[in-house]
Amino acid sequence: MSSAEQKEADAPRRGRPRQYDPETALARATKSFWRQGFSGTSFDALAASTRMSKPSLYGAFGDKRDWYLAAMDRYAERSRVEMEAALARPVSLAKGLQRVYDLALASYFSDAKTPLGCFLIGTAASEAARDADVRERLGAGLAAFNAAFETRLRAARDAGELTRGADPALLAEMASAVLFSIALRARAGHARASLRAFSRKAVALLCAS
Repeated sequence: MSSAEQKEADAPRRGRPRQYDPETALARATKSFWRQGFSGTSFDALAASTRMSKPSLYGAFGDKRDWYLAAMDRYAERSRVEMEAALARPVSLAKGLQRVYDLALASYFSDAKTPLGCFLIGTAASEAARDADVRERLGAGLAAFNAAFETRLRAARDAGELTRGADPALLAEMASAVLFSIALRARAGHARASLRAFSRKAVALLCAS
């Protein structure tokens, strides 16, 4: 080997460019966990769904649990942003609430094979009993949804859309309960049309306070 070749061989090599898009890979992983649950999703299945090799999976986020926690964070943050956008004024409170429920239904029924329900509720509830990190993320995600409702309900009360005696915190809990009920019932096989009808009645009750 010549001195020039030796020098080139000894020089630090540039890192290989990423062969995957992190957002796309995490979206695919989320859908895999969403369909099969954490326990039902093997690392092989995760590799297949993300179209990545196992070493690449480890290099990107870590083991299966790390991928699941990242998927939880992604879902919770995207859902919170979508909720806040749907509720944002100048749309009326009633229209904003219905937007949230309609977006949720669109998400819950996005799989042609089977209703998915809410990713957090559907996949994390059972894991939360034995995994503190999952439990913390589940609680934080649901609390963020509730906070988005409460912020809009408080603004609605201040703007006269609700009576002065309305309790935004309590109404937010009720609005969240409707959302969670829709999620569970979608997963249980209830028809989308019946769940939308239920959400419309719930919105009417919430706005009558």
